[in-house]
Amino acid sequence: MAVGVQSAPKGAAKKKRRRGLRISLRQRRALHGYLFISLWVIGFLTFQAWPFIQSFWLSFNSVDMMAGFSLNWVGLDNYREAFFIDERFVPTLLQVMRDMAIDVPVIIVFALCTAYLVNQPLRGRTFFRAVFFLPVVIASGEVLQQLYPQLQETGNTLGSTATVTRGLDIPAIVYMYLPPNIAELLLNTLNRLTLILWRSGIQILLFLAGLQGISSSLYEAAKVDGASDWEVFWKITLPMLSPIFLVNIIYSIVDSFTDRFNPMLNLIRSAAFTGQFKLGYAAALGWVYFLVVFLILLVVIAVSSRWVFYAGERD
Repeated sequence: MAVGVQSAPKGAAKKKRRRGLRISLRQRRALHGYLFISLWVIGFLTFQAWPFIQSFWLSFNSVDMMAGFSLNWVGLDNYREAFFIDERFVPTLLQVMRDMAIDVPVIIVFALCTAYLVNQPLRGRTFFRAVFFLPVVIASGEVLQQLYPQLQETGNTLGSTATVTRGLDIPAIVYMYLPPNIAELLLNTLNRLTLILWRSGIQILLFLAGLQGISSSLYEAAKVDGASDWEVFWKITLPMLSPIFLVNIIYSIVDSFTDRFNPMLNLIRSAAFTGQFKLGYAAALGWVYFLVVFLILLVVIAVSSRWVFYAGERD
């Protein structure tokens, strides 16, 4: 007896193929992220990958400019000179790291407070948003070159031992009432206050975007449950802003380490383009500096998994 085999309808086969091509919301968002960074990756591979590799090779050589840019292999001599011979490198590196450790927390706290204030329904808040972002627009090229010495001088007047405000020696008073380490940290922060305010525009903008992206229904539900403003801020606002915190911290660290007036970058430039034109030694300094920054960012990203909250993500 013949048994007829009934084939599945064509519509069902199409539905199966469509289901096989479906991706989750998280995968779709990841795909969008890869698409956004694809142009940067293409640009890096096209214009920066070869100089990146070349500088690494250059750091193990000395360059003879008189012989037409000839390379002489010296191995780790450039790195030994940086750590054991050059008296400027290690102190400058420690100074840059100390300045970063002071600047980044102050910038993050100031940017969060400012964004929280300008997000309130105040009259003229658009004007204040523009004022806080204005330094980002004009802080470029020759404008910043001319303004930087004045900003630095303005900041230094807050902590200078020669400055007396209304007959009071501010540093002497600070050292009188605080332990030396805390007093020095406070005065260093005051000295850099103007520059810190000048470099907070991007962070304020990102925090403001994050605040406006929090659903109002969360705040309404918290109010119905009787939560105070302080509890709402700590249990709703801060957790929802944690991804923005991570972005701002990374941005602030990179911005601090790559500032055009950074003393470490000035040291690398002077080694490369002044005196004996020690391009190999400058490349070694640059790679050590890069590895230090890279390790700091790795630590920040590794620690962030404990406190960064992504809405809609499940364990």
